[in-house]
Amino acid sequence: MSKVKVAAFSVSLDGYGAGPGQDLKNPLGVRGHELHNWLFKTKTFQSMFGNDSGENGVDNDFAAKSMANNGAWILGRNMFDPNRGAWTDNWKGWWGENPPYHVPVFVLTHHARPPLQMEGGTIFHFVTDGIESALKKAKEVAQGKDVRIGGGVSTIRQYLQKGLIDEMHLAYSPVYLGAGENLLQGIDLNKLGLSKVEYVTTPNALHVTIKKGT
Repeated sequence: MSKVKVAAFSVSLDGYGAGPGQDLKNPLGVRGHELHNWLFKTKTFQSMFGNDSGENGVDNDFAAKSMANNGAWILGRNMFDPNRGAWTDNWKGWWGENPPYHVPVFVLTHHARPPLQMEGGTIFHFVTDGIESALKKAKEVAQGKDVRIGGGVSTIRQYLQKGLIDEMHLAYSPVYLGAGENLLQGIDLNKLGLSKVEYVTTPNALHVTIKKGT
């Protein structure tokens, strides 16, 4: 059954899903990369970039599960581009000519841009009429597979607040950022019908799975 999901989304122990000050030097915000140390080590992550390395184990199991059955992705503008305002250059994302998605990706933005075809089956579509329109488009092309809300924090919060997320896997990394973008501040998961169904601890992360209707 198709789900709207958040998967392998890394969060600090003090609740931040990104550091402050995103720019070209710090695409995840200052110290934001530390949240993903658990993921960087996995075989699944390394294989996405053509590397025959990385670790197996529980962290890799969660990383592999996060990439399974994805029919489409939704990203916020900041996940695609560090710039703001109208499109003024030929920026094609952080990932080179062959991004790791390999399915249609819908980018939320206030500024129109033609679709961007990349290698490996990734097509970026730029959606200007809101999160629900993006979700409708994503479900149509996913053809029964899952729609993954890839971030950033603001995008996930918007979908949560509308009650549109069925499942979340959060990986709590053993770091404190002290500042940045807080994922769940002011959001009552119980009222949204989301509850914990699984938590698994590894030396690198605490993996928590939350689902609707359990």
